[in-house]
Amino acid sequence: MSTPNDVGRRTQGRFWSAPKTHSAAENPDTSSSKSGRQIIAKSVGWLYTRVLHGVKYFLPDSAFLFLSHRRRVGRFPNLVKPATFNEIILDRCLHPDPLWSVLADKLAVREYVRTKIGEKHLIPLLAVPDVFTQDVFDALPDAFVMKANHGCGFVKVVRSKADVSFVELQQLADEWLRTDFYIASRERHYRSIKPKIYFEKLLTDRSGKVPADYKINIFDRVQGEPVVYTGVVSDRFGDPRHDFYDTQWNRLDIAAAGYPCSEDPAPRPANWQEVLNVAALLSEGLGYVRVDLYAYDDGIFFGELTFTPGAGVTRFSRDSFDYEWGQLIRTMPSSRARCPACGS
Repeated sequence: MSTPNDVGRRTQGRFWSAPKTHSAAENPDTSSSKSGRQIIAKSVGWLYTRVLHGVKYFLPDSAFLFLSHRRRVGRFPNLVKPATFNEIILDRCLHPDPLWSVLADKLAVREYVRTKIGEKHLIPLLAVPDVFTQDVFDALPDAFVMKANHGCGFVKVVRSKADVSFVELQQLADEWLRTDFYIASRERHYRSIKPKIYFEKLLTDRSGKVPADYKINIFDRVQGEPVVYTGVVSDRFGDPRHDFYDTQWNRLDIAAAGYPCSEDPAPRPANWQEVLNVAALLSEGLGYVRVDLYAYDDGIFFGELTFTPGAGVTRFSRDSFDYEWGQLIRTMPSSRARCPACGS
């Protein structure tokens, strides 16, 4: 899931973050042998993480992903015969379809979306400058969103120009343009995407809130309707909540990536069936893909297509979900699964 902090997590240690340690003041029982063993274990874990963090940029992609998976998911992955969802995603990181570089490019994908579902589902572009200058900033409306096209998490919401300066945005844009998203997560299809800054209209619903993000995982079946699991991310730029729903909008007992669930299920969108139809059209012929959409006030807008969600290091609330989702990909029609190590 993409939030304003995702880039920092990826580039500053999302895959290598050290476990939290506690001081003796926080743990008054440190004199006990149990507490002593815990402190030693945490210290070893911290040292292990720092050593790996120092050499991660020199590791081959397969070694980087292997260790990242172990660190984040809690077990070593099988990269020879991937079985779980995360293992299959790791394989996709290493063996991407060349088409993914086009469809993962936030600007290039717009033509694909326009052809498949029409212009009305595209968020209006405000500017795609070759160079972000003061003149570009001055020409923008009072509210907008600044993004970059070559990865996930490059998002800056501006509700009022009075709250931000051109210099501040320019520095952030330069930071994004310098970020090699491939190096951060080893998703190889991002290597060939030329970084670009662009500006979109800020989407808000009737109440003035940024709409929820619908992350629709579609698993085609040989026969019958596809299996669909939708992650709904609410309050993305405040206190994010991540809930999963099935096709009938029943909330599922799934949590992922460390994000908490909402206290209560969200109401079923009035245009939910249309949302599913739009997602199905966009995923047609692409194999497994996560289609991100925004649906609010009877409108549906395209977010992105994601072929390697979480870069293969998503931790589920129960390990069984990792295996179940992996099985769903492995049993997709062979021409659509797009998993080289799975034989398709």
